[in-house]
Amino acid sequence: MPARSKLTPVDLSRWRNGNNGIDFTTTLESGRAGPHAMIMALIHGNELCGAHAITFLHEHLTQPVKGRISLALGNIAAYRRFESKNIGASRYLDEDMNRVWSGDRLEGPSNSVELRRARELRPLVDKVDFLLDLHAMENTGPPLILSGPLDRSVELARWLGTPQFIVQDAGHANGTRLRDYSNFSSNDHHHTALLIECGQREDPESARVAIDASLKFLLSLDLIRPLPSPVFQPLQPMSSQDTIQVTDAVTVDTDAFSFLTDVEGFQVIDRAGTVIARDGDRPIMTPYDSCVLVMPSREAKRGQTAVRFGHVVTG
Repeated sequence: MPARSKLTPVDLSRWRNGNNGIDFTTTLESGRAGPHAMIMALIHGNELCGAHAITFLHEHLTQPVKGRISLALGNIAAYRRFESKNIGASRYLDEDMNRVWSGDRLEGPSNSVELRRARELRPLVDKVDFLLDLHAMENTGPPLILSGPLDRSVELARWLGTPQFIVQDAGHANGTRLRDYSNFSSNDHHHTALLIECGQREDPESARVAIDASLKFLLSLDLIRPLPSPVFQPLQPMSSQDTIQVTDAVTVDTDAFSFLTDVEGFQVIDRAGTVIARDGDRPIMTPYDSCVLVMPSREAKRGQTAVRFGHVVTG
């Protein structure tokens, strides 16, 4: 049986200079009034689907119909360290770049590769009305959108029509995601952000999902016209999407966390009180019947999220 192909890095050096004075960022201007949308990739350096999507968009987008479109590449330093034999090592260099997006961290005294890059990107992010943050998962599982808790983000996710699962969650205990930065998580603003997990990080299909989501995101905002089918064949919208509300996030407390079985994303555990993992001596149990496991991570370390518990609120 032939070996399954894996997603490989692409040369991003063409996009370094950009036009914003910030390396690896480019803004396409329409010259007409309209929203400013950003597509961000490589907040984690080992999630290659976003690099493929940004390359595709650079090659096929020109002038928006209205407003502005910014294309940005995040943790380039980690991406440059990518090695197929040790994929986890290039997620970040000093710290997770998707946990530094709070005023306290960005304006505080701490210093790291990821904080320096986030501080470089912040002036551009502050100008954005709508954000799509492209990610991929450690484990095999269906693509999903992390919308955060706000209704306007869920509404935008439904405009995209894919993927099937929309997850409403409050983020992580160990830091603030880009999706939750500033006005994106405020009830007092229109700014809206989505994080999409495009599939397993080595799966070539994750790149197609990332491109498709990026185009649907821009189309939903009326910033572009559909590309001709020879250029890209879009994925079919789902007949329905399931919204899952996260109620609990399991944060690892010890260096001895492990799942008791091979759990999968969106696996439903029928009964409350089912032990699915142990964190040292502490059993990790489902809090209610028909509990959905969201994004279980076997690589989670102390202080990181190992799994989220949720329930379906719409379908």
